[in-house]
Amino acid sequence: MKELVVAIDGPAGAGKSTVAQIVARKLNYTYIDTGAMYRAVTWAALKGSCSSENIEGVTQLLQRMDISLKYTEGQLQVCVNGENVTAAIRTPQISRSVSEYAKLPAVRQAMLIRQRQMADQGGVVMDGRDIGTHVLPDAEVKIFLTASIAERAGRRWRELKGKGFDTDLEQLTHEIAERDRMDSQREIAPLMQAPDAILVDTTGLTIDAVVETILLIYKERKKLV
Repeated sequence: MKELVVAIDGPAGAGKSTVAQIVARKLNYTYIDTGAMYRAVTWAALKGSCSSENIEGVTQLLQRMDISLKYTEGQLQVCVNGENVTAAIRTPQISRSVSEYAKLPAVRQAMLIRQRQMADQGGVVMDGRDIGTHVLPDAEVKIFLTASIAERAGRRWRELKGKGFDTDLEQLTHEIAERDRMDSQREIAPLMQAPDAILVDTTGLTIDAVVETILLIYKERKKLV
């Protein structure tokens, strides 16, 4: 029986990565975290002191970059040229900068090619900002996750506090709102809900409830394929 492609889109802090990983595990599918790929590019650029305005520098950096997503004991490990950057790409500095690099045409094209190759055989759950609209427009299952800005900021604040980062909730709320604006208004593949995507508002819902909702949508779609 044909294995489907599940595309999960939504703004920062909507719970995409957490939910997508669980859904993939329950379906025995491969999980592809496209946000981690853009974070990896941002990490490499900042490490090399290459600003987002240095288009030539970013393009050269992309040509030298090998990004790998691997699972070790059930946990996603992100490596850049063999270096494990899983923790490094989740810092507040990367979160503040990633949209600046993600909007660059050279970056989006390079990631687009890699992401489509990863999903070519089906049996994947891929999450991001433009999966259902741009990267995998023919995905059989499309979900758009959202939540209020207050809820998303609170989630991210608790996540960062748990990792030892001293983060101001008000500032974090402002940063998420600004990232929403940048992601939605960028010229190439902006954040938006695909016409055939199903909206799932996660405000006030548990992770398990969101996962079950998506699995039900998947099962209904599977009957039609």
